[in-house]
Amino acid sequence: MKVLIWIKNVLILLVSLFFLLIGINTLMGSYRINNPMEFLMYFFSASLLILVCIVGILYFIFRLFPQK
Repeated sequence: MKVLIWIKNVLILLVSLFFLLIGINTLMGSYRINNPMEFLMYFFSASLLILVCIVGILYFIFRLFPQK
């Protein structure tokens, strides 16, 4: 059972890192948009995506080093 838990945790980490890269790429791309409404839409969606990915990474870290 421990192996399945580790597989789940590593999978969450990998998916979070993948979407973190997509979020950073979207955030950088949002600065090239001329329309202010589209900029805001891309900026806030990228920020939310980055925030959710950071939560996934923190989940893995807290599972890796549990507090006693």
